[in-house]
Amino acid sequence: MAIHEIPLERRTLHGHFSRELPPILAIDSGDTIAFSCLNAGWDTRPGEPKFEPRDEQLDAGHALIGPIEVRGARKGQTLEVGIDAVRVGDFGFTVAGGWSSWLNDRLGVSEGDDCLLLWQVDMDGGLARDERGLEVDLHPFLGVMGMPPSEPGVHETGPPRACGGNIDCKELVAGTTLFLPIPVDGALFSAGDGHGRQGDGESSGTAIECPIERAELTLTVHDDFPLDWPIARTPTEWLTFGFDQDLHEATGIALDGMLRLMERVHGLDRRYALALASLVVDVRITQLVNGVLGVHAVLPHDEMRI
Repeated sequence: MAIHEIPLERRTLHGHFSRELPPILAIDSGDTIAFSCLNAGWDTRPGEPKFEPRDEQLDAGHALIGPIEVRGARKGQTLEVGIDAVRVGDFGFTVAGGWSSWLNDRLGVSEGDDCLLLWQVDMDGGLARDERGLEVDLHPFLGVMGMPPSEPGVHETGPPRACGGNIDCKELVAGTTLFLPIPVDGALFSAGDGHGRQGDGESSGTAIECPIERAELTLTVHDDFPLDWPIARTPTEWLTFGFDQDLHEATGIALDGMLRLMERVHGLDRRYALALASLVVDVRITQLVNGVLGVHAVLPHDEMRI
């Protein structure tokens, strides 16, 4: 299988999802793409002007690499995204207050009360340090991995969708596999939004927002694994996702996905799967700040021995 090196340049960048965007590259199922990318805000370096040229409307969202066409991919199939490597750049930022978050008023933080943390990122040492000297371990991942909705037109990059996008799940680190339902022929996959570290919920609206020094993703199409919503497999657990403006609905979607997975993988009937899920499945808030709420259900591989 081939590895395709994608340069970071105007031609390979975009800031919205659309099925009308022409692919920058066509690959075969099972091929790997390798790329670097700006951070979500199109920054080049701290204190320097943002990347130009940009279209004020079409590049209003996250800086993304793509779209990548996968030859032979068809709507209704499943795209496996093998996350082989994620290495973020040497700087990052975190903001509280000025970022768009419905939690700001509830938590007593408003615009004008901004707190900006600037991070020095040491990938080799596995840590980030802010200007106050606080250090945190790195757990780098890509916030955005997904495809455009099947509907025509321009779609913003902020909210995650059934076909992926701005999922912002901290578990999607190197070594994890993400599975996405393919919404359009060719898949038209894009990725970006480097995060050095994030907690579940992404409470302030930002993680450690970093450029991507290098990411490697292997894209494989499946006919025999139909999905309605994303799922992921880490070395230690299964994750199923749900997104909606209502937290209960997002939770219901994530749990329905987990019961379907338990039925499929373990051959359980639904009532038995639900009873067991109450014992061995954790429900976590993925993020609270992307226009719709994200929930993921988690089933460790070693919790059930059937």
